[in-house]
Amino acid sequence: MLTILGIIAGIIVVLLIVAAISPKGYSLQRTTVINKPVADVLDYVKYLKNQDHYNKWVMTDPGMKKVFTGTDGTPGFIYAWDSEMKNAGKGEQEILSITPNQELKYEVRFVKPFAAIAPSYIKTKALTDGTTNVTWGFASKMPYPMNIVMLFMNMEAMLGKDMDTSLNNLKRILESR
Repeated sequence: MLTILGIIAGIIVVLLIVAAISPKGYSLQRTTVINKPVADVLDYVKYLKNQDHYNKWVMTDPGMKKVFTGTDGTPGFIYAWDSEMKNAGKGEQEILSITPNQELKYEVRFVKPFAAIAPSYIKTKALTDGTTNVTWGFASKMPYPMNIVMLFMNMEAMLGKDMDTSLNNLKRILESR
């Protein structure tokens, strides 16, 4: 019995040491070019409710409960959601700032399936009068010792594909207007 307890304790110690040297956070960024003027692009993405039409994660559960607080498209607006689907979970997004023709900064606060905060942004840059470079990015952290899962999860592969899908949806929507 003592041998078994010793082995279990040893495994726990090894896992805690590995967690101590494992990455504690990640950041992702994706870019696309949209054939629309920069003002048109930022004027669309600054309204968080528009994510219902292009953001793959928001579109996961069309029946999720949504609560809006404040005026969409302005700092302080909060878009909260609650879903029974694990992939959608529960949380909220809040617009932090909008720099005209340049950037939307917002924070995503997850409650379920796990608690996390993800500072996020959508940056726009005019390439020509009618063409805009759009960069979407976010970052998040996992507390110790939960960060050990970062060794087994390829966040780039898991989330990057969904970001690409969302940006392609955004491009299709805006270019068809």
